Amino acid sequence: MKIVTINTEKTQNIFEELHTNFGGKVTFDLDEYTLEVENSFAEGSIIGASFNDNISYVQFDMTFSTDVRLDILNVKSSPIYFAYCSKGNLSHSFGLNGEERKLKTFQTAIVTSKENQDNVLFFEKGKKTKLTLIIVGTQVETDTHSLNQKVKDTFFENNLVQDFFYIGSYNLQIAEKIEQLNSITQTGIVRNLLKEGIMRIILAMEIQQHSDDLHAFANESTGLTLREMEEIKELSEFIKSSPEEAFSIKSLSKKSGLSPNKLQEGFKMIHNRTVNDYITHMRVLKAEILIRTSDLNISEIVYCIGFTSRSYFSKIFKQKFNCSPKEYKFNLNALAITA
Repeated sequence: MKIVTINTEKTQNIFEELHTNFGGKVTFDLDEYTLEVENSFAEGSIIGASFNDNISYVQFDMTFSTDVRLDILNVKSSPIYFAYCSKGNLSHSFGLNGEERKLKTFQTAIVTSKENQDNVLFFEKGKKTKLTLIIVGTQVETDTHSLNQKVKDTFFENNLVQDFFYIGSYNLQIAEKIEQLNSITQTGIVRNLLKEGIMRIILAMEIQQHSDDLHAFANESTGLTLREMEEIKELSEFIKSSPEEAFSIKSLSKKSGLSPNKLQEGFKMIHNRTVNDYITHMRVLKAEILIRTSDLNISEIVYCIGFTSRSYFSKIFKQKFNCSPKEYKFNLNALAITA
């Protein structure tokens, strides 16, 4: 087993220690660090950055050739770690003798420890693991109105920080938001601002998940299994890639092996839409792309994306973009002429 010790909370120093242990190449762009690794020990990337309000994040997308134990030494600030596993799984314990708890795919976790208590993460060899850690409170603060303090007040009475570990329910909405985070192509200050905005949304979603889980537990409600969540995610990607297909609840149910009720429950959970609403939404988004990037007229686009009524398409397009498809295309042409 490879043992890696992180005894700092500064992003730059974290990446220096990861680089020393994993090898690879570190690059830097406006407070964002990237470690690319491809050797006999490990393959993948680790990305991290620091933002305002004592928020930082580290994102692992790694496959190790041996088991890895990552010891994160706690210092005086006792930060709170908000974790989300997008792929694979890993385990956590407080110190080497603590109970190991597994964080599975699509699950959230909230972790913090009292001073001088280590957080230990275990990565399994040969398994691709995608883990996003949002770290709140990397420095000691006395400002009672700071985000750091407000987050601690949410979980600890009288600001008495203690060992705290929470594993949440499966949540696909966070997976979607992390994919959005990773799809940012801008550079410099624009990239930094976009990442910070999405990171704050993910943080809010994780805190909300904790609240929802407490409510669900009190009401003994049930949710979807991991397999069902994975099927819903695959269906979502399938529809997104080919929204013009003649989908039906029956065909999607047969393809996934899920009942119609489970389908609707899953799509409501991840997209806050029914299955049919999600299909329509994806078709409208594809139509907008075709209007911008193709020479097809509106009628041809309506046919291409699977609608049979131009008037119905115009209605829902206007609801989304606040103008008709014809007006949208005209405005694009006008901008092109004046550019």
